[in-house]
Formats: sequence, structure tokens, C-alpha cells
Amino acid sequence: MNRPIPYGRQNIDQKDIDSVVDTLNSDYLTQGPKVKQFEKKFADYVKSKYAVSVSSATAGLHLSAIALSTSKGDRVITTPISFAATSNCIRYCQGEVWFADIDPDNFNLSLNETKKLIESKPKGFFKGIIPVNFGGLSVDLEAFRNLANEHDLWIIEDASHSPGAHYIDSKGNKQRSGNCKYSDLSVFSFHPVKHIACGEGGMVTTNSKILYDRISTLKTHGISKDNMIENHGDWYYEMTELGFNYRLTDIQCALGITQLKKNNDGVIRRNEIANRYKNAFKGKIKFQETPLHFYHAYHLFVILVEDRKGLYDFLKSKLIYTQIHYIPIHQLPYYRKIGYEGAFLTNAENYYNHCLSLPMFPSLKNSEQDYIIKMVLEYVDR
Repeated sequence: MNRPIPYGRQNIDQKDIDSVVDTLNSDYLTQGPKVKQFEKKFADYVKSKYAVSVSSATAGLHLSAIALSTSKGDRVITTPISFAATSNCIRYCQGEVWFADIDPDNFNLSLNETKKLIESKPKGFFKGIIPVNFGGLSVDLEAFRNLANEHDLWIIEDASHSPGAHYIDSKGNKQRSGNCKYSDLSVFSFHPVKHIACGEGGMVTTNSKILYDRISTLKTHGISKDNMIENHGDWYYEMTELGFNYRLTDIQCALGITQLKKNNDGVIRRNEIANRYKNAFKGKIKFQETPLHFYHAYHLFVILVEDRKGLYDFLKSKLIYTQIHYIPIHQLPYYRKIGYEGAFLTNAENYYNHCLSLPMFPSLKNSEQDYIIKMVLEYVDR
């Protein structure tokens, strides 16, 4: 290969460029019509009632935690295998993060481990659960919802990896990632290596008008123009609570609209790439398992190998740039410092010691993938 192959890459075409240029030539660069258009199209895509665009998935998680009244001392369960933002949103609210271990085969938060953790404490001990659709594979949110209902817990679905993913529930219905059938809120990311690239950005979806209104106000400084007072002009506004500047711009939303149109084709291509990896590695290298009746969105394709550092360095020398997703959150210095030093999460720690994310993006060429596969097998078969 003459050029490096990254683990992820945005897919920007002329339609994306034209859309952004049209917005740059318009009257609005931010908080104009493209914002509402993108929110409406995204809600329609995932089949939720409402969608709120935000400046990042981190902002979306933070606002979701606030909207669900997370406060000091509240305890929330999540997975240790995610980006730190998933748990940080609870810390921003001065809550406590409790980690349950992952499933060793599909790498998602384990329902059984979550159940055991909840049932080890008195009812009311925990406030909520944040499952993550790791790599693009949805968790079984119906099963998590049933567990949450037994213990009066809310659910935030961290869907940052999974626009376009779905699964079939026990009633035979297709449940799209982010439709909030079994979650209170869902959060997506529009970072460049994700499915929908806006440079930065995110989206929160929900079926609750109350949560939608709260997040819409919180993302714009806590300011509302809903309560007009007689003898005041349309300049009048009220700051009803302390909010944030977590808004997405028209420029980014213009890009998001055209990116969203390509997502179904992008996910199909991601599955083609994943199947080529699987066929090459089956019986030789372990990879993330997809349960029956689940459709994977494949933000990542992760393999587990014995000599992870050796393979990482070897592939880098061949201009194949892989990545590690993720260092377990409870092992990060900040979390160790605040009391997670002795956390016992065997599956997550074993996963981290062996995981490697291979290149996965729709514009990856078959010839590039053949080269990646050849190099991986050359090293593993030594």
C-alpha cells in the first residue's frame, strides 16, 4: 500500500460540500432553518417523536442526565468499555458511576451482570442505567427496560456508534436504535469517524414532550421565549434555569442532512466489510458476535488477539492504522483516584488486553481490505 489506511474516515462528497456552501451563502450560519430540518429528518429516520441537536454526544449525555434529574449521590450503572463521556455525564451532575461487567462475546453491557449488581443492593439504591451500543451493536433494550421497570430506573441509550442498527423484539417488531421505545432518551454522535459526520455534534432523541422541552431549553442557556408578556415585543425572553451553550449550527446541520441521506447505504457497506473480515478470520481470530435478529451498524470491527501490541506495531509498520476501543473507564487515572482502583471487572479487563479495532469505513476499498486481512493473518499465523 502506498498510502496509510486509517481505522476510520469521514465520507464527504460533492453533495455534502454543496449543501454547506449553500448554507454559507444563506442568511443563517447558526440557529436557522437547517437546525429544525435536521432534527425532523433525524427523528423520522430513527422513528422517535422528538430529536434535539446538540454540540456533541457528550453534551447530549450531560443534558440527558440533567433532564432525568440526576443529582448529587445518585447512582447510575453503565459499562466500563466505552468512551469516558458515557460515565462522565453522571459525574458532571455529582452522581456516582457504578460499572457492571460486559458480555465476553458481544462486548456490550451484560444484562445478567447488571441484574446481579442491582439485586445486590436495596431497592432505590440505583437511579438509572446507561447501556452503550458498542461498536454499532444494539443492546437488547427491551430486556433492559423490563429490568429497569422492576426497579424504577430510567434508561439513557448511548447510541453514538449505532445509527442504522436495529433488532427484532419479543413481539416481532423492528426496533431501531434511537427510537426510544424502550429507553427514556437516546444519544448519537456526529464526530467525523462516526456514521454521520458534522465535524462535531450530536443528537438526543426521545418520545417524551417533557424531556424534549427541557433539553431544548437547557441547550440554549436555559432561555425560553414561550412566556410572552403583554406590552413586550418579540425580543422578550426568560432565563428559567441555568443552562448551557450546547447548540449545533446551521452549517453543521446542512452537512448532517446530506450525511443522513447516505447512512443506509453506508451501513450496508459496513456490513459487507464486516462479513469479509468474518469470513477471513472465522475459526482463527475472535471477533464481536452479533446475536440472532440483530442488525449491526458496524462503527467498529474489533478483533481479540493474544499479542495485541505486537500486531498493532506490525500493522502500523505496514501503514495500517488500527485503534484501541477502549481503555476500561474504571482504570483511567481520574476514576482510580476517586475510588475505582479495586473494581473487579474481569471480562472488561480481559477484553482490553486483547482488543484491536481494524479499519472500518464505507469508502474502504476491497483491495485495501484484502491487504489488511493478509497482514493480520500473516502476523497471527507466525
